[in-house]
Amino acid sequence: MFVTGLLLAADSSPHLGVPRQLLAYHGDTLLGATLDVARNCGFDQLIVTLGSAADQIRDRVDLDGVRVVDSPHADTGSSSIVPALDAVDHGTDGIVVMLGDQPGVTSATVWSLVAEVAGPATPIGVSRYDNGHGHPCWFGRELFGELRQLRSDDDLWDLIEGGSYPLTQVDAIGNIPARAGTWDDYRRLVSGHTPAHGAFTPGAFEDTPIDDAHPVPLPTRPRRRRRTST
Repeated sequence: MFVTGLLLAADSSPHLGVPRQLLAYHGDTLLGATLDVARNCGFDQLIVTLGSAADQIRDRVDLDGVRVVDSPHADTGSSSIVPALDAVDHGTDGIVVMLGDQPGVTSATVWSLVAEVAGPATPIGVSRYDNGHGHPCWFGRELFGELRQLRSDDDLWDLIEGGSYPLTQVDAIGNIPARAGTWDDYRRLVSGHTPAHGAFTPGAFEDTPIDDAHPVPLPTRPRRRRRTST
């Protein structure tokens, strides 16, 4: 089975005013940490979408071995999934969709999802956490035509919940992993706190004060620019 990982990181962070992908997380950037999780999943192909902050991200995030798809119109709400489909390997059986600001998703969750959808003709799979459905999600190749009709990335939930295709729900441990949609969300994310019983427990974090006047605490360790697959 050939599986493509698709990491969505093209959003413009309108509620933050800065690229959320470059926020500090565990001595790395938020996107860098999430990419590390995606790499550990052992995908046959890994794609990441980038939006208006693409140049800054390329300068600061290790994108080695990742197929990068530019999606500049994601800032206006257009789907970054649609252009990414053109980069998907022709032999893939399907894609696992992840989010670029959600490092709390574990490789075990991805492996469980892929194992459940590995059977024949499984069009859609979704992770079922204690507090609802969330990423990662699976879409078989037979759904690519439907994905190309998306107006925004969030519209994939209409496809998941619309009832037109069989849906495989795969249990995942704890609550939906935290994201960095607002500054409060980001503070909770880096402190390792999530609502309810807190399924997301990040490891050691280098304390970095958040100054809203200069709100992008970048990694303290130097990062070497590497060749990017495009």
